[in-house]
Amino acid sequence: MTGPTPELADIFRQHAAAYRQTHALPLYQHRLMQAIVNCRTAALGGAVEWCDHCQNTRIVYRSCRDRHCPKCQGLARERWIRQRLAELLPVEYFHVVFTVPEHARAHFPAANLYPKPSMRRPATSLPFAAVVATAKQNPIKNQHCAAV
Repeated sequence: MTGPTPELADIFRQHAAAYRQTHALPLYQHRLMQAIVNCRTAALGGAVEWCDHCQNTRIVYRSCRDRHCPKCQGLARERWIRQRLAELLPVEYFHVVFTVPEHARAHFPAANLYPKPSMRRPATSLPFAAVVATAKQNPIKNQHCAAV
C-alpha cells in the first residue's frame, strides 16, 4: 500500500532548492514556488475557530490565493470545468487546426483584438468553408464527412 499522494507544495519543499541551482528562473517563478510552499501553513498566519456547542477548536491557516496554486484554485477550476461540460452537446467533437501561410496571416488577426465573435467570423469561416467544399467533391472517399 502506498502513502498519501504528495502535493505540489511537498514536491517544492523537497526539490526546489536543487532545481533552482541548476535552472535559471525568473523572480516571479521563485515567488510563486514560495507562495505554494507557504499556502495554508503557519507561515501565512491563521485564525482559531472555536465551536460554542461542542467546544471543538481548530486552526485554519490562510491561503496564498495565487491563481496558480492547486489548493487555492482547485474548487474554482472544478466549477469552471463543470460549467464548460454542461455547455457541450452530446456529440463527438474534433479538434481542428488550420495552419495559415505567413502571407495570409494579415487576414487572420489575433482573436483577442476582436472581442465579439461576429467580428472574427468572416476570416475564420473561410477555412471551414473550404474543407466542406472539398469533402463534398468526393463523398465516397470521405465517408466520415457524410454529415457535412
